[in-house]
Amino acid sequence: MPDTLPSTDQVWDWLGEVPDPEIPVVSVTELGIVREIRWEGDLLVVAVTPTYSGCPATAVIDLAIESHLRGKGLEKLRLERRLSPPWTTDWVSDAARDKLRAYGIAPPVDGTASDGRTASRAARIAGRSNLAIACPRCGSTHTERISQFGSTPCKASYRCRDCLEPFDYFKCH
Repeated sequence: MPDTLPSTDQVWDWLGEVPDPEIPVVSVTELGIVREIRWEGDLLVVAVTPTYSGCPATAVIDLAIESHLRGKGLEKLRLERRLSPPWTTDWVSDAARDKLRAYGIAPPVDGTASDGRTASRAARIAGRSNLAIACPRCGSTHTERISQFGSTPCKASYRCRDCLEPFDYFKCH
C-alpha cells in the first residue's frame, strides 16, 4: 500500500487504462460503466454499472478493474455493482464514440437511448423506426439491419448498401 492514498482523480486515470474486454479500443470509464470512485477511510470503493444486468463480460470487467488497481499498489478495495439507474448509451463518452467508429463499430446514435418513451423504444427494437445508422467505414446512412444481434448481445449486425461492408452497431440502451 502506498504511504499516501492516491486521489480519486488518479484512480479515474488508472481506470481509464482498463479496456473493455469485448471492445478493447475503449476503456471502462469511456463506456461510462464506472459510476463512482470514493474512499471510505483507507478502503477504495468502485461502483460499476454493467451495460445490462445479464452482460457476460461483467465478471471479466470486475476482475480487470481489481487486477489493475492491485497492480497500482491498492490492496484494500471493494467493487460495488450498481444497477440503478441502469446504464445507458448516453453515458458513452464522445472519445469512445470516435474510437468505436474508427474500430469499425457504429456508435450509438445520440439521443436514442431509453428515455421513458416505451413505445418509441419498442419501435426501435422491433426495427420499426427511421433511425439512420451511419456506416463507420464510408459514413453513408444507406444501411440496413441484418440481425438484431451482432458479435455481442449489445450490438446489432448491419450492412452498408453503398460500400457493401458489414458492421456492428452498438445498440442504444
